[in-house]
Amino acid sequence: MNEFVIYVVKSAVYLIAFYLVYLLLLREDTTHTRNRIYILLSFGASILLPLIEIQTRKQNDLQSFGMVLSDVLVTADRSEQKIAGLQISDHFLHTIYIIGVIVCIIKLIIDFSSVVWMILSKGNGSRIIKFNGFGTAGFSALGFIFINTQLTSEEAGNVIKHESNHLKQNHYIDIILMEFIAAFQWFNPVMHLMNRELRAIHEYQADQGCLDAGIPVVNYQKLIFNQIFRSKAFELTNSFTNPSLIRKRMLMMTKKRSSELSSFKVLSVIPVTALLLFSISAKPNQEIILNNNANIVTTIQDIPEDPNEVPYTIAEEMPVFPGGDAAILRYIDEHIDYPENARRNNIQGRVIVRFCVTKTGSISRVSVLKNIDPELDAEAVRVVKTLPPFTPGRQKGVPVSVWYLLPITFSPE
Repeated sequence: MNEFVIYVVKSAVYLIAFYLVYLLLLREDTTHTRNRIYILLSFGASILLPLIEIQTRKQNDLQSFGMVLSDVLVTADRSEQKIAGLQISDHFLHTIYIIGVIVCIIKLIIDFSSVVWMILSKGNGSRIIKFNGFGTAGFSALGFIFINTQLTSEEAGNVIKHESNHLKQNHYIDIILMEFIAAFQWFNPVMHLMNRELRAIHEYQADQGCLDAGIPVVNYQKLIFNQIFRSKAFELTNSFTNPSLIRKRMLMMTKKRSSELSSFKVLSVIPVTALLLFSISAKPNQEIILNNNANIVTTIQDIPEDPNEVPYTIAEEMPVFPGGDAAILRYIDEHIDYPENARRNNIQGRVIVRFCVTKTGSISRVSVLKNIDPELDAEAVRVVKTLPPFTPGRQKGVPVSVWYLLPITFSPE
């Protein structure tokens, strides 16, 4: 699977976990600022945490020989059509994802352009812009307040107070950031749920600001109810009236304030994050371990470029195969054959091939660490020798040679 797609999936998993913590422990609290910060940090963490890799090492005293790749399974009845089908499937999913991202970004640009056009065409240098026909009492975006001309002066005044609170809190910045991230997580329903929760928090904060300024609760709720059927607004805006949020806003206005101790509930995200880090971000320091009964063949079949050079087992920057480690396995799978004589005689087993990626990126020092049969061993060595050049590994910025191991399992079925 494409490494970027893997990154996106990991990001989605993190976001799902953070949303569950919010849903179960934080959502009902009245500490809106804390909840807003939590959701914004959740977006940021879901972007950064998948980039972290935690190196783990198995504790044992058996000898290690190099960085091991995933096992390649070679079967007698495998077909080129199956391989091609897997490639097409992977390419298809990647294409669908990219199309979704492009569509979301185009929509974001259109929404942004619509608001900018209103500002340029109707702004006249004022921070308050009047409009008619958009079906909403008012909204705020990009530092401006938009007011429906159909409102009475009293209603308009209260809506302006509400939208001014949005601007003071810079809520529109949250929304632009959130919509941009959502473009890359368009397939993840939790992204849209988090989007909705953040918008709800914005409304709670703006409502509270109005109530703190002295607007009676009853009058303020009446104003919202009067506008309940006027809910259409730009995606990039904070809308004064949103029917799906009306009930929640009413309840939140009259709800007892959460205690300061409730903020400590946010600490529950720490063990959740730690669990995810070790579950999906831990990368074993993949050194292959052979037991004492393994049949090890140490004869080097290639003369090294520099006989005195000792390749690294693990380098600070590991060599990179074009397309990543998954592409190595795909290449091996496409180019290896099950020898006819071995297949006919039902010879099977696991060959472990060791090779060195030199500081120039070429393949050398190919050898068999664990053999099965001369034909199978030779085929494994042959295909490894045909690997295209890598981008060399580096240690402290200097190109170095690095050992790799590739297990290849031959099975007639």
